[in-house]
Amino acid sequence: MEKQSNKRNSFTGSIGFVLAAAGSAVGLGNIWRFPYLAAKDGGGLFLVTYVILALTFGFTLLTTEVAIGRKNKQSPLTTYSILKKGWKPLGVLACLVPMIILPYYTAIGGWVLKYLIVFLTGEGVEAADDSYFGGFITSQYEPIIMMLIFLVAVTVIIILGVNKGIESSSKILMPILLILVIGISVYSLTLSHTTDEGVTRTGWEGFKIYVIPSFAGLTIKDIFTVILDAMGQLFFSLSVAMGIMITYGSYVPDDANLGKSINQIEIFDTVVAFLAGVLIIPSVFVFMGREGMAASGPSLMFKSVPKVFTSMGSVGRYLGIMFFAMVLFAALTSAISIMEAVVSSLMDEFGWGRLKATIIEAVIACAAGLAVCLGYNKWYFELPLPTGDKGQILDVMDYISNNAFMPVVSIATCILIGWVLGPKVIIDEVEKSGTKMGRKKLYIVMIKYIAPILLLILLLKSLGILKLI
Repeated sequence: MEKQSNKRNSFTGSIGFVLAAAGSAVGLGNIWRFPYLAAKDGGGLFLVTYVILALTFGFTLLTTEVAIGRKNKQSPLTTYSILKKGWKPLGVLACLVPMIILPYYTAIGGWVLKYLIVFLTGEGVEAADDSYFGGFITSQYEPIIMMLIFLVAVTVIIILGVNKGIESSSKILMPILLILVIGISVYSLTLSHTTDEGVTRTGWEGFKIYVIPSFAGLTIKDIFTVILDAMGQLFFSLSVAMGIMITYGSYVPDDANLGKSINQIEIFDTVVAFLAGVLIIPSVFVFMGREGMAASGPSLMFKSVPKVFTSMGSVGRYLGIMFFAMVLFAALTSAISIMEAVVSSLMDEFGWGRLKATIIEAVIACAAGLAVCLGYNKWYFELPLPTGDKGQILDVMDYISNNAFMPVVSIATCILIGWVLGPKVIIDEVEKSGTKMGRKKLYIVMIKYIAPILLLILLLKSLGILKLI
């Protein structure tokens, strides 16, 4: 009976589902990758491309996965074989993705926790030093301790279940996160700084760099790069191809308006991603100039941003606390959804109770998370990746999950729905509550033709085959 009741739990309302799904979508990628890509790819040009892809490509993948989950009331590991006999391997691959992501995501969550503590204790000036971040992640014990604290917090929420854990935490964390994002974004526009050379830079100038499209020297190759960057960002940002949206979809009641909820998730994710750029780009531009905007990922969040807060004087400490609290909430909501995708799969496949499935997945994530932390000191190595970069354990796991497995999962899903079963399977599920599916014709064209082609190009680029792009 435990298995049945756990598996059949559902969100109490559409707002719970939207906030949980948006919490999954709003993660570290929105905060440390979206602003960098926007600055790199011509500001407004990237933003327009991203919005267009969100309304077409992102809408298609998101709708498909949520509808698959609700239709079968199953997790990714089991749902594909129910849809079509012989498609079990796709479910296995879809479940492997969050299993690979969770360990390194908890390690990064530990980094965020460390920096929040740093600013809370008034050590932000030390954190702004170029060597601080490297010194922290290469230390032997502290990253492990922080990772464990973060993982325990996520595990406790998952053990509490869909309603008391995931839904309740999302209803608390997401509004706070949104308030913090808006507040810091507005403040960043008011910033002004005069360099030693007498040059004054303002937050408004940085905002214009962010939103006004730049077509200077634009080539066909550059346009392809912008499209693929935006598509790759959307992929991770919307939490598709990770089993997450299938899992959350399985908790959506049959009478819920699925189309409306998906539209709200799209809007929420895009607005927060945009505001993350407003928060970061103007402030980094004011204190570090255009060259400071070239940083991405951990370098942007753990090196450039602390320098910005330190440059602000006493107010920088409090902004640093708010910023890293916001990032921690974003990391938590995403990690919760990643773990739930695996836990739900284990429950459905093996009939385990929630407690057993959660503890087993937590132990697996902990063991792999330890390897990630040790990958920066005792187990350090550099492995060349097909993208041309060199990576440690974290980078290798990130490459396998994001660059290889996720595009394959989505391509196979497009083939299954677009050509084997037919788009009507998804359309009927969306319209089950009595409301017509918006963008229906667009969905059919996207799932059958455009999305698989775009995904194949993205996969070939990720594998280093399309080096021209």
